[in-house]
Amino acid sequence: MAAKEETELEELIRNANGIETEDKEDEGDGLDITTLLQVARKSLPWIALLIALGLTSSWLFLRYTKPVYQSSSVLKIDEKTEAGLLGLGAGGSVEKRRPGANLEGEVELIKSNLIYRRLKDSLALDVNYYVEGTVLESELYTRSPFQVTYKIKNPAFYNRKFNVNFSSPTQFRLSYLEGEQEVSGVYSVGQPLNLAGLDLRLTTHGTYFDANALDAQFYFVILDEGTLNTYLNTNLSVQIVNPDANTVQISFKDFNPAKAQDIVNKIDTVYLQEKLAQKKKASDQSLQFLSEQADAFNNKLQLAEDNLQSFARENRTYDVRADAATVNGKILAQEEKRQNLLQKQGLLADLSSLVEQDQLTANEDSTVAQSIPGLAELEDGRLTQEIEALNDQQWDLRRVLRSYKETTEAVKQRRVQLDFTRSTIRRLLEQNKLLLQEQIEKMNRQRDELNAKLDGLPQKATQQARLQRPFELYEKTYVNLINKDLEFRLGQAGTTADFQILSPASLPSEPISPVRAMIYAIGLAGGIVLGLGLIAIRYFLHDTVTNTRELERMTSASLLGVIPTYDKEKMMVSKLVVNKNPKSAISESIRSIRTNLDFIGSSRKKRIISVTSTVSGEGKTFVTVNLGGIIALSEQRVVILDLDMRKPKVNLAFGGENARGISTILIEKHTIEECIQHTDIPTLDFISAGPTPPNPSELILNPKFDELLAELHQHYDVILIDTPPVGLVTDGILIMRKADIPLYIVRAGYSKKAFLKNINKLMRTNNFTRLSTILNDASATGLSGYSYGYGYGQGYYDEPTPPKGVISRLRQRIS
Repeated sequence: MAAKEETELEELIRNANGIETEDKEDEGDGLDITTLLQVARKSLPWIALLIALGLTSSWLFLRYTKPVYQSSSVLKIDEKTEAGLLGLGAGGSVEKRRPGANLEGEVELIKSNLIYRRLKDSLALDVNYYVEGTVLESELYTRSPFQVTYKIKNPAFYNRKFNVNFSSPTQFRLSYLEGEQEVSGVYSVGQPLNLAGLDLRLTTHGTYFDANALDAQFYFVILDEGTLNTYLNTNLSVQIVNPDANTVQISFKDFNPAKAQDIVNKIDTVYLQEKLAQKKKASDQSLQFLSEQADAFNNKLQLAEDNLQSFARENRTYDVRADAATVNGKILAQEEKRQNLLQKQGLLADLSSLVEQDQLTANEDSTVAQSIPGLAELEDGRLTQEIEALNDQQWDLRRVLRSYKETTEAVKQRRVQLDFTRSTIRRLLEQNKLLLQEQIEKMNRQRDELNAKLDGLPQKATQQARLQRPFELYEKTYVNLINKDLEFRLGQAGTTADFQILSPASLPSEPISPVRAMIYAIGLAGGIVLGLGLIAIRYFLHDTVTNTRELERMTSASLLGVIPTYDKEKMMVSKLVVNKNPKSAISESIRSIRTNLDFIGSSRKKRIISVTSTVSGEGKTFVTVNLGGIIALSEQRVVILDLDMRKPKVNLAFGGENARGISTILIEKHTIEECIQHTDIPTLDFISAGPTPPNPSELILNPKFDELLAELHQHYDVILIDTPPVGLVTDGILIMRKADIPLYIVRAGYSKKAFLKNINKLMRTNNFTRLSTILNDASATGLSGYSYGYGYGQGYYDEPTPPKGVISRLRQRIS
């Protein structure tokens, strides 16, 4: 039951170790800052070299790249049209457009062949003169020591390089390529040259021709129109700066700053000239249009005037509407008079009936005059007198009748007088009636005439309005055209360009490309990026263990110690060095390992220590030999067994023979005493591997091997076993199972990181709980906190002298 519990406990421990190991392995797959810093530190010389190469490349680029200069000017262009200036736009105002709409047309005008043609006529851009320098050629814009005039008959001479070398101020050599063959000749300055398809004449410029011109190499190129237009299109830039302010920027790029400035200024000039020419042309066209339209409308106006005059003669009026108003007023006034006459006619009728009545039988208090209101409106004085007389007679008759009878003479006389008066009034009334009737009939006829005349007036008014409309329109337009013509002629006297040069082109002092600061920044950044890339590549390609932190992160085995690099001498095979340099750092590091071994195996006085590694070359034999030497120097008896029977090295470390050893002991050919070899240290012995057997693994599994260890235990305190690499054969694992303390050697900068997984696997599968690791051949940067001079003072150890000089230190860092 106890055995079962012990087995379960071991299984739990193994699983726990496996989980811990897997966690270690997972942790080891992350970013290792220490390793990254170490790789970066080692890469610093290369980074400095790459930065230097980047800056050198920038300098070479600037040295062999021609600088490009840019000159610019800013124009303000007013958006105006001739129709808008004349007030002839739609609705009497200029049509509303989006800001900058007309500016786009001005941009196209500036970049048009029209401006280019004027520019080429103003500047001599068709021939470019150059002088060849040590690296680059320079254009001699306006500073050429010679000028050429030409007439090309064969277009093949365009865009061809003509070399010019002056042998004297009066002679020069001209050469050019005709296909692949060079054509050359010596000519006199000013001499007309008649080449096949080219007439040429070269003259010198006294201002720029000096002694240096005799040693220089010149050449010139004659550009055709297409190439020149392409050159202008490529380097000319016209941009709208502010559409609301109508500002345009004109820029030109060239290798020669003076040429760029002259081209921009000349573009401004020729654009001004072109705008003035267009404006003058537009003004002439506008004046011609105004004159033609004025003549046309004048003819139409005269025709309209003749039609109105004919209408006035035919209808005897100039204003039908006014005549209609007059006729209508006459009709109203006549109607008022007619109504008065009708009223009078009614009054006469009433008066006639009253006069015929016998007033004596009526109301005695009333009379004829009192019975007819408005009698005064008759405007007949005699009739009024007679009526008044009739009234008096009636009053008198009434008075007499109150005193007399009808038969009396007085009454009769008065009645005779009354009848006579009535007869007179009756006759006057009839006369008035006839007169009123005649007046009424006359007014009726006049009314009919006026109504007939009024009925005919609308047609005449319509006809007159039809004639009046074109007359007024032609008159107004004609007057407007005359005024506009006058205003335009007055404005034309002060015609100016419709744009202003806000900022004229200046001579550029610094090139726009290449920008020196930017190029050097790019070179610096490129060197840094390449350096970082180198660090990243070296980090990802860094598959070897270099420091203790990597070893501790990637394995679950404890770190027993670190052995620094031994560069005191160059050894072809492993040797015992601790006895020769007891004060060296390597001796002290192995002493530290010896001390740590005492802590691990403190419960047992005698110990078996196996030393192995993954592959050959990791320093397993070197560590075994020197660790045995350090332990032996502490007054302990130590024996080293070389069980790497396939590739024995222990005997080489001590300078011994290998004719007999472990293999001959296990086959009982020799005894242990016969195979033990002594060293310079009295307490240190070793047994070599012996001749290589065909079956090393079977020999180790032989019980004779256990007997060998048991017998050695009787005479030695520590048995150090140099085992074969466990990554190649299984012998090492068999020996590690028999050891009290298995040691695993990892060589810095040599052992692969993948080997560390083998350590974890060994611990997990074989339950090597005491397995410890030793980092061998570690550099100073890989010690990661381990110091072997602590407390002893500087200069205690006999260390190699550090290299002096920058080159030596760089060589050591790179290696």
